[in-house]
This record gives sequence, C-alpha cells and structure tokens, in this order.
Amino acid sequence: MDFSNINPAILLASLMIAATPILLAAVGELVVEKAGVLNLGVEGMMVVGAVCGYIFAINTGSPLLGFVGAAVGGALLSLIFAALTQYLMTNQVATGLGLTLFGLGLSALLGTEYLQLRPPSTAGLRLSFLGDDLGRLDVMVIFALVLVAAVWAFLKFTRAGLILRAVGESHDAAHALGYKVIHVRVAAIAFGGACAGLGGAYLSLMRVSQWTEGMTAGAGWIALAIVVFGSWKPVWVLVGAYLFGGVTVLQLNLQVAGLAVPVEYLSMSPYLITILVLVIMSSGRGRAALNAPAALGRSFHASG
Repeated sequence: MDFSNINPAILLASLMIAATPILLAAVGELVVEKAGVLNLGVEGMMVVGAVCGYIFAINTGSPLLGFVGAAVGGALLSLIFAALTQYLMTNQVATGLGLTLFGLGLSALLGTEYLQLRPPSTAGLRLSFLGDDLGRLDVMVIFALVLVAAVWAFLKFTRAGLILRAVGESHDAAHALGYKVIHVRVAAIAFGGACAGLGGAYLSLMRVSQWTEGMTAGAGWIALAIVVFGSWKPVWVLVGAYLFGGVTVLQLNLQVAGLAVPVEYLSMSPYLITILVLVIMSSGRGRAALNAPAALGRSFHASG
C-alpha cells in the first residue's frame, strides 16, 4: 500500500466535515437524554431541518438564515414530541419512531418545489485563511466544536446543568425539591431538536448543496448510537462522531492507498453498531454499565 498520496491535513479536514452533521445532532440528543428523555425522532428532525434550511436559504439568499430556519424547524418538530410525551404521557420510543416517519413525510412534501433549485453560495462561510488544505473547513465545523465545549461546561459547572442532570437521574426527587421537571425536559427537547435541525441543514447547504428526499440516510440513528457510545459524555460524543463520521472518508483514502476494502463493509458498519448499542440500551444491566441517566425513557407524572 502507498500512503504517500494521502495528505494528512486534507484527511483531517474531510473527516471533520463528514462528522459535523452527526456531531451537531448527537450533542443535542445528549442534552435531551441527560434530562431523562429518549427521543428516537432525531432522524426526522434532521431531515426537516435539512429541508427548512434549504427553503430559508433560497428564499432569503442567506445560508446563515437558512441555518436559523433549520434550527427553528427542528425545534418546532421536537415540541410535538414534547407535547405528546411530557403532557399526554405517550410512550417515548413509539412517539420518537412516529416523529421520524412524520418528519420524513413532511420534508418530502415541503421540499417538492425545491428539488431542482440551487441554494445560495456558502463560500463566505469557508475558513479560507487556514490555507489550501484546511481552508475547506467552515464556520459550522468550528461552531460544532464550540457547542460541545459549551454543553460540557453547562452540564458540569452551571446550576441549570445540575438541575437538568438531577431531573434525568431522579425526576421524583427533583420534583420534591421544587424543580419544574416538565419545563426542564421540554427545554432540553427543544434544544435537541434545534441541534438536529442544524445537522440536517449542514447536509443540504454545505456538504451536498442540494435537497433530496431522505438525504440524511440514517445519520440521525448514528447520532443516537454515538450518545450511547460516548457514555453520555460530551467529549466522548465528539470522539465517537469523528470515528463514525470518518468511515466514508477513511474508505476513500484506503482505496487511494491501494487497500481493496469493499465499500459495503465500511458503509454498513455504523448501522450495525447502532443496532448493537440499541440492543444494549434495551437491557437494564447494559444501561447501568454504560452509565445511562437513571430516569432515561421514564415518564413523569406529578402526583401532587
């Protein structure tokens, strides 16, 4: 094998770009699950964010406003999940799956008229001052890294982060102390939806620069797996996103180096791992071993 044709700087930049949409969705879902809510609708929120960001960017001529629209679209969709699970107390797993199906259908409907349209140029978002190799990075890559650091600091050092973690560990105890469990969880769900929407918009506006139905192609499910893989810790979620997101980049570079690895094997590996971690999560022992929030997936009902 000949690795001389592989530029480490270009490889790093490509890996960071490929991981960014997954990282954005995963860090949002991390906050949601830290609050004790399991939202399996990440895929649906991502694809709605992708189409909303695309629509906003085309109609306003601004990719930045496109990302804002994507965050709003993802958050609004997540609030449907919040209303159903937190106020009507529907099953979180079933509702999350329904949210994904609804999001896929809604995005296809909204994006019908935009299939052949091109979004505004995102050249202004590129970090060209980093040189030819790293210049392909963009502000959203840096934003995702800053967001991970901010979430880590929020959960570790702030009173609001402590309350959110307390709600996720024991909502009954948090309620007894006077904390508004439902309000905390709804806020966390909306934040997770906004992050998923940003991840979807990154796909449609930056990576692919076009809208196609179902373009997230399972990225939301990978984000869910990464939260478990990272043991609900922001730093390890970052590592997991870069590992998972780099699969395609790694495969292409291995082919350049002369290693004949069937693309199907590497392409299916994230989904196999996703299935594995979801199976582990279904086991009480598995969740405990992975340090999952104790109240994860449990509905809260204030008796008094």
